[in-house]
Amino acid sequence: MHIYGLIGYPLGHSFSKKFFTEKFEKEGLNDYQYLNFELESITQFLSIFNQYPNIKGLNCTIPYKQAIMEYLDEIDEETKLVGAVNTIKPIKTAEGIKLKGYNTDIIGFERALKPMLKENHKKALILGTGGASKAIKHILTKLGIDFISASIENELFDKEIRYSEIDKAMIEERLILINATPLGTFPKVETCPDIPYAYLTKEHVLFDLVYNPEITTFMKKGIEKGATVKNGLEMLHGQALASWEIWNS
Repeated sequence: MHIYGLIGYPLGHSFSKKFFTEKFEKEGLNDYQYLNFELESITQFLSIFNQYPNIKGLNCTIPYKQAIMEYLDEIDEETKLVGAVNTIKPIKTAEGIKLKGYNTDIIGFERALKPMLKENHKKALILGTGGASKAIKHILTKLGIDFISASIENELFDKEIRYSEIDKAMIEERLILINATPLGTFPKVETCPDIPYAYLTKEHVLFDLVYNPEITTFMKKGIEKGATVKNGLEMLHGQALASWEIWNS
């Protein structure tokens, strides 16, 4: 049996398990299985290999994308720049198993965002400063797009602002808006980041990392103004397929 899985806490109905289970069934991979490993503490991580010593690959989600790094033997160079891991590849060596970390969120986000961009999309506003924003910042930097982030935290860091500072001028200047918060996720579908949506135009691009519901309130407010919108499902598909490529390379 080829075992893959996801570590995190809590996991509930995870996207990854559903995605890979359906992929295995569709491709007739009957001896492949994707499991959820719900760990109350990251210290339980290595015990997975006691139960499944031949595990082929793991995904990692909140709250362990950073904490997992100290348990790995090697980290991909681009992943080091992001500072978060969501994919782990066990590599067999003469000495035993070596664990290498990657971040396929950056691959998924870049593949999903780039087709939306035009020449005038030079500046972005990221809503939220949590773990998800790390991959976003990395890709925007890679694409040469200036960004600032709106934060609800007490302490502000470099290139961070308060939501109260988002005004008409800022919305008009920054044509890429990215929701990196969980606001709008089912079942609280009526919620969305508190920004002045009235100043959106057809030139704006709104990317929502939320994928359930398919059309979030954040996206609806963009659609009302003629903006181009996309949810996080394509990004999730992209990062999952990138994980699969890494595990089998």
